[in-house]
Amino acid sequence: MSTAIWWIRRDLRLADNQALAAALSSADEVVPVFVLDPALLGSGYVADKRLGFLFAGLRVLDADLRRLGGRLLVRRGNPAAVLAALRHEVDAGPIYAEADVSPYAQRRDAAVARVAPLSLVEGLTVHSPDAVLRESGDPYVVYTPYSRAWRALPMPDRAELLSAPGAISVPQGISGEAIPEMPSQTDLGGFPAGEAEAQQRLARFAGSGVYAYREDRERMDLDGTSRLSPYLRLGMVSARQAAVAALEALGAAETHAGRAGAQTWLDELIWREFYISILYHFPEVRHQSFREAYRELHWENDPALFCAWQEGKTGYPIVDAAMRQLSVTGWMHNRARMIVASFLTKDLLIDWRWGERHFMQHLIDGDPAANNGGWQWSAGTGTDAAPYFRIFNPVLQGEKYDPDGVYVRRWVPELSGVATRLIHKPWIMTPEAQRQAGCVIGSDYPAPIVDHTIARNRTLAAYKRAKGRRATDSDFRDR
Repeated sequence: MSTAIWWIRRDLRLADNQALAAALSSADEVVPVFVLDPALLGSGYVADKRLGFLFAGLRVLDADLRRLGGRLLVRRGNPAAVLAALRHEVDAGPIYAEADVSPYAQRRDAAVARVAPLSLVEGLTVHSPDAVLRESGDPYVVYTPYSRAWRALPMPDRAELLSAPGAISVPQGISGEAIPEMPSQTDLGGFPAGEAEAQQRLARFAGSGVYAYREDRERMDLDGTSRLSPYLRLGMVSARQAAVAALEALGAAETHAGRAGAQTWLDELIWREFYISILYHFPEVRHQSFREAYRELHWENDPALFCAWQEGKTGYPIVDAAMRQLSVTGWMHNRARMIVASFLTKDLLIDWRWGERHFMQHLIDGDPAANNGGWQWSAGTGTDAAPYFRIFNPVLQGEKYDPDGVYVRRWVPELSGVATRLIHKPWIMTPEAQRQAGCVIGSDYPAPIVDHTIARNRTLAAYKRAKGRRATDSDFRDR
């Protein structure tokens, strides 16, 4: 009887799992294994909530496998050593796994391939990074032409999505260890783990919410996003399933606004694949700015200001609300991510890598490609980046995307009594108004740690020195 190994990494699902399908088609029995890799678990980049979400997802996957007659095997150690030993133990043939793109993943997989036959299968993206290239064979470094090339490739339809297997036969007598427990597992910020939950969210959003997505997605006070990012991060739903749902919603849209919503969500899925492609082709972006001109930019890196940002005590309500949401839930609205990233890099002049690391230490959906791409976009140092002179005004951003202060009041309760017209700039309240609102600035809530106008001018000067160019009138826009 032949045996194959399904090495699970970022594909905690049974449906539309190309690695699992390849393993099942090649052998009579399959060993589903997850390796607890100390190099990743101890990297300092792993958020407790993301680990809790992972471990909860593994429990659900194990239960799903048991219903099919199989089970999940969990082992700990260096993947190359663990998998080589397991293959010998069960007399297995190939090891099948979904290809990953991070620098560490590629080094790890190369090490495994040196000691065992490793077959890497697509599935992380709809189109692999090697499939979306310019005519010259070079990778795209700007989103718009990348997205055109991505769309020009054949797209899957629902008939091409792989069904979950009806049964899985796993060799008997193989020992493993228990899936680890984590205290934070009981509080995953409103993200129950598992493939069934992911599919329900996808169906619910694609069936209705997607049609208002373009209008509502920027509003932090509304539930206007899919909240699928943690499930895509760990493959509880596949990229192909999400893309098919987006395309079906686009085809079913009955209004211009509905079509715009579905199209905008598909664009976001393409952005995810663009950043994966960037990381794959330019792994150095994990450690340095993509734009060479900004690699020597002089960051001020004030530890006290960084600590205030981390703790949500900057004195700018929209920034503080977002940072507190992250701390409590492990998730943050995408518009909020851009605002706090702009504030850290442009108002505080703190290295984007400090913020990138903090996000990876807290985000339940922390993904090295998307997180890096987002931070370098905000800092103006990346590929398809915001111009360095685009500096978000935290007051204007709050007034535009949380107009009634609902988001701020939820996460910064000390401001709950402040009038809506002042909620995003409470420091301008008179002393009497502060007492009436029950929020004395400097006591109940901090005064702004920087003056936005002064900080903005300082940052413009620092970026101009790094870039070596004169400013134009367009450099002085405030958003």
